[in-house]
Amino acid sequence: MTATPRDVWLPFPAAEVAGLPDSFHYRRWDGEDAFPADPADCVFYVAPYMKSADVSVRPLAAMPAVRVVQTLTAGIDDVLGRLGDLPAGVRLCNAAGVHTASTAELALTLTLASLRGIPGMVRGQDRGEWRSGFYDALADKSVLIIGYGSIGSAVEDRLVPFECERIERVARSARTAARGPVHAVADLPRLLPHADVVIVVTPLTDATRSLVDAAFLSRMKDGALLVNVSRGPVVDTDSLLAELESGRLRAALDVTDPEPPPAGHPFWHAPNVLITPHVGGSSSAFEPRAKRLLARQLTRFAAGEPVEHTVLITS
Repeated sequence: MTATPRDVWLPFPAAEVAGLPDSFHYRRWDGEDAFPADPADCVFYVAPYMKSADVSVRPLAAMPAVRVVQTLTAGIDDVLGRLGDLPAGVRLCNAAGVHTASTAELALTLTLASLRGIPGMVRGQDRGEWRSGFYDALADKSVLIIGYGSIGSAVEDRLVPFECERIERVARSARTAARGPVHAVADLPRLLPHADVVIVVTPLTDATRSLVDAAFLSRMKDGALLVNVSRGPVVDTDSLLAELESGRLRAALDVTDPEPPPAGHPFWHAPNVLITPHVGGSSSAFEPRAKRLLARQLTRFAAGEPVEHTVLITS
């Protein structure tokens, strides 16, 4: 008699994840060349974190028994292109909440560093230059947050103590949130000209790809700052570079398109831009939150309860 598949693939040693149910066989796999066991026995697959999309999807075609594919990212774009490799009824779950604190913290860091001229001061320190003068403060600025899920809300929580003049919120559709109205994306042409800082935290979808295009950027006020901690393709690269090189706008980017920019790409030497290497979620806050998520998800799965954060179910 063939045993029922009971393997769970994790990118962490199971002994390091408190609260895992004892009804599964746990296999650690973090993208190594060799698989830890037969993929055919896997029922719950946790994709490795900070590995290429090719690595993350490599075992999927050999997992006929898998019922849940759990990413450790807020987006699921790395696995969307391989849904055809999965049997029907597989739940694809994201890591909603895992990166909220870390990404919101970086959004605030990029905003403050750019406004206060920190990149130029660091370059000045390297050269022994004392770059005193007046710099922009976040206080009294108008901020527009585009994408008002858990991360967008957490960004606002961190902005509140900084005495911003106004904080506006934009999401796919209008609604009322705890801190005030959330505007629809269709309202952007009216909102953009009034924002000193525009922070983009929307997921990458067909609707948001190149959302920040030439028309969007042209509506931003002179000297405004664009902060992108979502995905690179949400912003049209050529249009942004044209605005940066003209000196009309500033940008702080944790993500780019292409990513990373190849050697010699204009992003590396464009004026008025601060770039960090897609580190919004990869901080000390990641691992404890990811492990708590996996323990919750697997406890629900073992009990036959619906897992959380299901983005789609394969057909």
